[in-house]
Amino acid sequence: MELYNKLNSSQWEHIIGLEKTPRWIISFYVYHPIKNPPLFRDYLFIQLEDFQVLGRIYVAQEGINAQVSVPTIQYQPFLDFIQGISFLKKVRMNFAINHDHKSFLKLTIKVKNKIVADGLEIDQIDVSKKGEYLNAERFNQMLEHSNSVCVDIRNHYESEIGHFQSAIRPDVDTFRDSLPIIEKHLHPHKIDKNILMYCTGGIRCEKASAYLISKGFKNVYQLQGGIINYIREVQKNQLPNKFLGKNFVFDHRLSEMGSKQIISKCHQCGKPCDQHTNCANQACHLLFIQCPDCKAKYDNCCCKKCQNIIRLPAWEQKKLRKNQASCHKVFKKGRFREIVSS
Repeated sequence: MELYNKLNSSQWEHIIGLEKTPRWIISFYVYHPIKNPPLFRDYLFIQLEDFQVLGRIYVAQEGINAQVSVPTIQYQPFLDFIQGISFLKKVRMNFAINHDHKSFLKLTIKVKNKIVADGLEIDQIDVSKKGEYLNAERFNQMLEHSNSVCVDIRNHYESEIGHFQSAIRPDVDTFRDSLPIIEKHLHPHKIDKNILMYCTGGIRCEKASAYLISKGFKNVYQLQGGIINYIREVQKNQLPNKFLGKNFVFDHRLSEMGSKQIISKCHQCGKPCDQHTNCANQACHLLFIQCPDCKAKYDNCCCKKCQNIIRLPAWEQKKLRKNQASCHKVFKKGRFREIVSS
């Protein structure tokens, strides 16, 4: 029987509110064969619950992908446990730039077919044959090289609020959509250009770089530790910061500071803004960019229609949702050109 949380999100939110110990937000991943993912999943759950770890972890036959919140006083026991697992002995821990107590409000560990949904057949590519790692300094140097092409391996709603200047940014909603598009776009440069890839923490670049190499691309590189590690290295070593805007993250914060520039616009009024939100209408739940003025004007909704719905009694809203797909199934990522016409 699979193990589940003893406390719900509201109870954890109350506990976190009383905590005097700060928390660190950490992400890590490893591609490594796991013979029995359900058993490994339950083993992780039992141990991590003891360390009061919250967050989201995916386990699959191909490896593990984790984003967690750990009390600082529990970090060393947590790290000792993780590194005590043979294939995680040398795992890279990516620390967030900005920490928030309420980034996660429960521990969720799920068994998945893939730790990142890529649309590829299992064993279609060899992830050990991946692009060469670049630290922040070398990445900066190669960005300036005339023979380099930089590619953002994230989705449009991530790159919209922050990206490296001159990077190719596929207009996609999912990672699986991006791979064939990137391959087609870069095909003329598969032999003669340096392909520089980056993503949030590195996990998508591991697979995307291996995918391009399997397609015959010769000079493939990836930003080690992704944008998260890049910002830390830039700050630590006082390097030029070539990342513009914010870094989108997949927790309660939705973003963290990359640089001071605001490069995106409110999807409703067009004012400079880089704050994502979800539509307050539960039957919509659209992720979009909304400035404080529009948040007040539309009651945190994406359009007048949704605003009218949330003003109905709760029972009537529930009745309207009854014969519709759940918000998770109809969930789409907002684009400026779509929202302003609503």
